[in-house]
Amino acid sequence: MRSTRSTVTFSNPFTLSGYPGNLPAGDYDVLVEEELLQGLSFEAYRRTATYLMVRGQGARAGRSALRVITERDLSEALRRDAATTETNNHSEAALSPQEDRT
Repeated sequence: MRSTRSTVTFSNPFTLSGYPGNLPAGDYDVLVEEELLQGLSFEAYRRTATYLMVRGQGARAGRSALRVITERDLSEALRRDAATTETNNHSEAALSPQEDRT
């Protein structure tokens, strides 16, 4: 077995399939566990689990929980976040006023 830890950043609140409610924007640790495939002439690993570390809020502040997710669900949540950020950055409300050049 081997574990790999990385960090993903969400710019907007987001949801994950199978979990109720929104999670706040911010940085989240992702833990990927893989197992070595036996009997091959080269080293190869197979993903066995992916977890997202979620920090507690409100009464649960200071606690963290590992939520089981799929690579696909994580990728989809990141894609939706990027699309939301792109939309917000191009909306008229996000644009600064034009300078008067007269």
